[in-house]
Amino acid sequence: MLCEQYRAAVDAFVAENRENIVRDIKRLVDVPSVEGTPEPGKPFGPGPAAALAQGLAIAGEMGLATHNCENYIGWAELAGESGAQIATITHLDVVPQGNGWTADPFDMQVREGWLIGRGVADDKGPSVLCLYALKFLKERAVPLKYTVRALLGANEETGMADVDYYLAHYPAPAFCFSPDAEFPVCNGEKGGFNGYLVSRPLAGNILHFAGGVAHNVIPDRASCLVKGDITKLAERQGITLEEEAGAVRIRGWGKGGHAAMPAGTVNAIGLIVDYLLDNGLCTEEENAFLRVLQKLHHATDGSGVGIAAADEVFDPLTIIGGMIHTQDGRIWQDLDCRFPTSTSGEVIARQLAAALGSAGTVEQARWREPFYISADDAAIQALVDTYNEVTGENARPFTMGGGTYARHFPRAVSFGPERVGTALPDFAGPMHGANEGANIDQLLQALKIYILALLRLQDIEL
Repeated sequence: MLCEQYRAAVDAFVAENRENIVRDIKRLVDVPSVEGTPEPGKPFGPGPAAALAQGLAIAGEMGLATHNCENYIGWAELAGESGAQIATITHLDVVPQGNGWTADPFDMQVREGWLIGRGVADDKGPSVLCLYALKFLKERAVPLKYTVRALLGANEETGMADVDYYLAHYPAPAFCFSPDAEFPVCNGEKGGFNGYLVSRPLAGNILHFAGGVAHNVIPDRASCLVKGDITKLAERQGITLEEEAGAVRIRGWGKGGHAAMPAGTVNAIGLIVDYLLDNGLCTEEENAFLRVLQKLHHATDGSGVGIAAADEVFDPLTIIGGMIHTQDGRIWQDLDCRFPTSTSGEVIARQLAAALGSAGTVEQARWREPFYISADDAAIQALVDTYNEVTGENARPFTMGGGTYARHFPRAVSFGPERVGTALPDFAGPMHGANEGANIDQLLQALKIYILALLRLQDIEL
């Protein structure tokens, strides 16, 4: 087997390239690549296009063949003997920096064995690992049965139009894995529901309400300007007050995180909603809508708004309100829901409408259904076996609430590089959070796993 033949060489390669890998991750992280206004030839704005150019430049310096697909997506590849293809797919766009950073999120820092910066974990660090996996195959002149292609996307965080474009113009790989989740292997992803809870036109006491940076990020801060007398109000944990133009600015201070993993977070919008209701600051018409929001924010399993669901394959449903704003006298609360097979987007939309009653409506509802691939699939087993051999664990495939590129391909999974249960130091944060961190040693171990997995996949029938 190829993986046994090259095992010692893989260890040496990873050790030799430690500093180069850190350097190249920084090259990508230092490019701000949040989606921006489209420009000619740059469908997702200048930031993602610049990051894609940098990623392909890194691949080119390795001597890999590269291709840029009109700045939707790009790739580096090594040709194999057959027409079949194995692909990895990562992304170079990132969520907005958000608040709470202790340093510039687009100037990657190295601290006590950790990388700190927006995208070090999601997904620029893993992108560099995939390129170095191909670099190993090229430098060692590994005989490849299948072509190996490292896809670099530019629109994963805000719609995945990049992979839609790719699959509309190029054939799907025989097998694909996405290093954009946790080890060992995720072989199923919950469905995803997005939309808005929208109030009726309100001519009440709320003058402005705003919070959140993205639909899939739990907001760590929000603010509401409301009519009121600040001398009759008191601050409390998570709430500060400011007098502004004869009204009161209520600021909520929570704890952010990824929408798919709400445990341990505190939604700043929910803190403000509670404060408004507890202090009787709004009209009854406003309160009717706020009470629905309170139920939404108090129970991220959806039980408060009547959509809780679970099954034997996936963890229970989750739902969060990621962004809130006011427009034309209405309050718009954005939703991000991840649901199992026991419910559906249509059912969720109907149940949310029932929870709102006459207080508002569900607008712009859209959803994608769950996907699941059997853990007995030969390619999935190859990935799991590789992970267990490198780590000494006896891990098994799992399903999750996060959404990755994998769901877009006919045969694909997500595969690391995060490790469940990794304790973050005080100075590092999670994906989508402030001070996003990635452990260097874990990234290097992931690179070893990726190289060996690509070698093992060469030995099976796809």
